[in-house]
Amino acid sequence: MVTTKSRGDAGEALALAHLKRAGLVLVERNYRVARGRGAPGGEVDLIMRDTRGTLVFVEVRTRAALAPVAAAASVDAAKQRRLRFAACHYLRRFATPPACRFDVVAIDGERLNWLVAAFDAG
Repeated sequence: MVTTKSRGDAGEALALAHLKRAGLVLVERNYRVARGRGAPGGEVDLIMRDTRGTLVFVEVRTRAALAPVAAAASVDAAKQRRLRFAACHYLRRFATPPACRFDVVAIDGERLNWLVAAFDAG
């Protein structure tokens, strides 16, 4: 039986392999920030570094082929806000934060779509 968790884990592994083949290097996986004191909390599935040194925060979304909502469409404003929050928390470790962007790897069934700079730091 395929669970949502197992589908998500498989999608994340597929996305990671795809991004590595494209030349990105894994920096951190499943970076989490807990909720608290009005803060939304959040998680970044993959933090990668591209060939130009840009830090890439990657959200991986996996859906069954016939899901009612496409994987990319499920990264709504609330999810983007939580990703930005987690990314800002991560960037605090740098005296001078590097250039960064937010990508989405959307997997619908067997189809993988990598959306570079899917949304801004806003």
